[in-house]
Amino acid sequence: MKYCPECGTKLVMKRNGIDGMVPYCPHCQQFRFIKFSSAISAIIFNPQRDKVLLLQQYGNPHYILLSGYINPGENAKEALKREITEETKLPIAKYEYNDNAYFAGHDVLIHNYAVLADSDNVQANNEIDKYNWIPVNQVIDTIMPNSLAQSFAKEWFNKKHLI
Repeated sequence: MKYCPECGTKLVMKRNGIDGMVPYCPHCQQFRFIKFSSAISAIIFNPQRDKVLLLQQYGNPHYILLSGYINPGENAKEALKREITEETKLPIAKYEYNDNAYFAGHDVLIHNYAVLADSDNVQANNEIDKYNWIPVNQVIDTIMPNSLAQSFAKEWFNKKHLI
């Protein structure tokens, strides 16, 4: 961020206590902290807990987890339910927070959940090119290698439970 989002004045770096050097607007006399987006992703289990829903989207051949941005005024749990409903129409039986990570490629903090679906009847919207229910023991090897999705799945399965 080089300019104040309120008045357009060029920002200068100024010390702000324990935060260190922070962009500062000399006109507004306000520190301007960098803002970034937040999103959710979901490891969605079928009702029998033996398969996970993986997706291919936007022409990408790699399988990933369902994900989506958190809208202004919405919390992560609301975004989780909304995104699953919008993209798959799957009813949710329960969910549990798994982990979070920053994804620099999109400048977004992603909150990951494990979700138990009440059905395996996916009604995919146009954001999904392809989907498959993948057996639990094949999920790690099927997800895009070295991705946050794979990292989230490894974290969940290392906890030794399936929701």
